[in-house]
Amino acid sequence: MTRTTPVHGRRLRIGIGGIGIESSTFCPHRSTTDDFRQTRGQDLLDRYTWTRPDSDLADLVEWVPLLHATSLPGGPVEAESYLTLKDELVTRIRESGPLDGLVYDIHGAMSVIGLTDAEGDLTEAVRAALDHIGTPDGSRPMISTAMDLHGNVSRRFAEPVDLLTAHRLAPHEDAWDTRERAARNLVRCLRDGVRPHRAWVQVPVLLPGEKTSTRLEPAMSLYASLADIETKDGILDAAMWVGYAWADEPRCKAAIVVTGEDAELAAREAESLARRYWDARKDFVFVGPTGSAEECIDQAVASTKRPFLISDSGDNPTAGGAGDLAYMLEKLLAHDAIRTGEVTAVHPGITDPAAVAACFAAGVGAEVTLSVGGKVDTHHGGPYELTGTVEALQRAADQKDRAEGGAYDRGVDMAAVRVGGLTVILVERRKPFHTLADFTGPADGGLGIDPRTYDLVVVKIGYLEPELYDMAADWLLALTPGGVDQDLLRLGHHRVERPLYPFDEDAYEAGDGPDLRAALL
Repeated sequence: MTRTTPVHGRRLRIGIGGIGIESSTFCPHRSTTDDFRQTRGQDLLDRYTWTRPDSDLADLVEWVPLLHATSLPGGPVEAESYLTLKDELVTRIRESGPLDGLVYDIHGAMSVIGLTDAEGDLTEAVRAALDHIGTPDGSRPMISTAMDLHGNVSRRFAEPVDLLTAHRLAPHEDAWDTRERAARNLVRCLRDGVRPHRAWVQVPVLLPGEKTSTRLEPAMSLYASLADIETKDGILDAAMWVGYAWADEPRCKAAIVVTGEDAELAAREAESLARRYWDARKDFVFVGPTGSAEECIDQAVASTKRPFLISDSGDNPTAGGAGDLAYMLEKLLAHDAIRTGEVTAVHPGITDPAAVAACFAAGVGAEVTLSVGGKVDTHHGGPYELTGTVEALQRAADQKDRAEGGAYDRGVDMAAVRVGGLTVILVERRKPFHTLADFTGPADGGLGIDPRTYDLVVVKIGYLEPELYDMAADWLLALTPGGVDQDLLRLGHHRVERPLYPFDEDAYEAGDGPDLRAALL
């Protein structure tokens, strides 16, 4: 721990900013600045509750909004787009005047064309800019990072950061709690004049989020233990990352960081947590029953539970999938009961701007013949030819923008087309369907479609978000192909550091296991 001068008698000046996206390197989609919701000024301060004038921090902190850019997950970010965002963030830091610290609001799984550690590159630039301006007292500004637990924590990234924390729930119902914890930890350290130790250790395990949900053991107990660890004298925070499974980069693996004034205790707790994670690696299971697309459809059709939800997990846009695969569409219409209308199903939201435009040109009630999907991700099947009736249309202008939990979801043109018992929802740009409001509307921005009235609801998602989870009478996780395939072994990782579980399932079996000693940063 380093002691700095406690800040009393004046308000702290703390910046807020960051760039966040989850990027699958196996997805052919490319993310650009147009995909990012960019927030500045008062709009940035309005994102949080703890920056408001009625917050208990108002008299202690002057919050300085910089740039916050966040995107729906997707493919890697184009280099030029990344540099545009990075340069603006760094420039705004340099022009902000002296800052005591920065609340660094990011995701942690951004991939950029040409880089192997995008967060490492960005954070080094952010640190250099902060060191250039210094604090009002002439010392070194502190960085406090709020992250997604599906992010990656390389040593290159962690070293310039003073405080690191991450979500403790998956699904991330505590996302805003994480950001507030990062902010309050920073204020506490600045006021107390403390720059704590960080005990960092990576664990050679890389699992998809659908195997590490905190709804199930062992993740439930592992994450629940973090709060207990940070109650110990000398410990400020404990955090655990499962890593991001769909990027093929050396940094992709689980990580532990325990932060505190007591270096030895922080290291012991980090090593203990890392050992528990390693020992439990084979106990992680999928958050729901799984099967192939055909198996899941057959089981759902045969069930009496309605609505029955199926996750088209391999093309999940909120994990980084292209969102334009017609793989599940083809499987659904290959089933006699769905094709004939004996069983009803709704399948949102295949990305295909040309098909959506054709539906708008034809109008509601018209019969259309469309070539759907398979135009971005051409590796897992091409377009699917269908003839159906345009059931509903919805313009982006009539929808609401939403930025819930840091995700980016803005209005898109949508078209619903009915074929037999199936209604397929087409979107002109990638869009998640996580809530009832995503379907209904038009006031809420949907198509007037109520998924609860269908027998089957087949969504491009992994584990079900809370509203869908509550809606489902039953559900299955379909292990479908795509840029975020749950079967990691068939994706073709070749740049991750080996040995790495589950790619090397029997590694360390004959010895004492991996080196899980913590490094003090």
